[in-house]
Amino acid sequence: MLAFLLPSAVPLVLFVLGPMVAAAWISLHEWNLLAPMEWVGLDNYASLFTDPATGEVFLHTLYYIVGYLPLVYLGGLALALALNAKLKGRSLLRGVYFLPVITSWIVVALVWRWLLNPSTGVVNTVLAWFGIAGPGWWTDPTWAMPSIILASAWKDLGFVMVILLAGLQAINPDMYDAARMDGAGAWRRLWSITLPLLSPSTFFVFVISLINGFQVFDQVYAMTGGGPAGSSQVVVQQIYDLTFRYGAAGEASALSWMLFAVVLGVTVVQIIGQKRWVTYE
Repeated sequence: MLAFLLPSAVPLVLFVLGPMVAAAWISLHEWNLLAPMEWVGLDNYASLFTDPATGEVFLHTLYYIVGYLPLVYLGGLALALALNAKLKGRSLLRGVYFLPVITSWIVVALVWRWLLNPSTGVVNTVLAWFGIAGPGWWTDPTWAMPSIILASAWKDLGFVMVILLAGLQAINPDMYDAARMDGAGAWRRLWSITLPLLSPSTFFVFVISLINGFQVFDQVYAMTGGGPAGSSQVVVQQIYDLTFRYGAAGEASALSWMLFAVVLGVTVVQIIGQKRWVTYE
């Protein structure tokens, strides 16, 4: 039995558990990646708890999640419902919508940075045709995070679509036939049959999307670098900056463990709460 577990257990220990233990140890030290580590105990955690910047980056991350999650779920649900119908070329459309998922985040972020360029971007150019003055997008502190949310939702729509589409195809068609015979319209069938029976897939999407949302980094780094004026600085970007810009690997490791605790807590709450709203056939 152990021999069969080794191919999975060895990478897990080397690349997940090992780095986690190392980060916990480093979080108890002051270290700039060059000089020997100096033991400081829980001072790094105390410093982070009293630093206003810590609360700001968590709030920015929460802002991202609150904007991203409904957008990507509703968009993915709409695509799944549309592509679950008997349409010509739906297999091709599924592939087209899934293509951004397998595209590099850096490529997607740079493309959206160009699309949302306040001066020469396609989005503001189109808005100008209708007499609308486009915002500053990623150059404006107010619009920087919405720019990242828009790019993120566009890239991940295909993933959510595939998960929800699989859930839709697992629903027994006889239930819809029975509902039609009872006079249920499209909205009633969606509300009373589709959404309840799709709840396991919805639960999976929410858990994965929340975990990914707390770890958002690539698109922030490529589109705004945390700016302007720190308006889009998120937790993982702060961890990166603490480590490689400010030489505070101890504080960065402590912040990593704080993020882990938050993600673990949110996930546990979701798992406990699923009993109230997830319907299993």
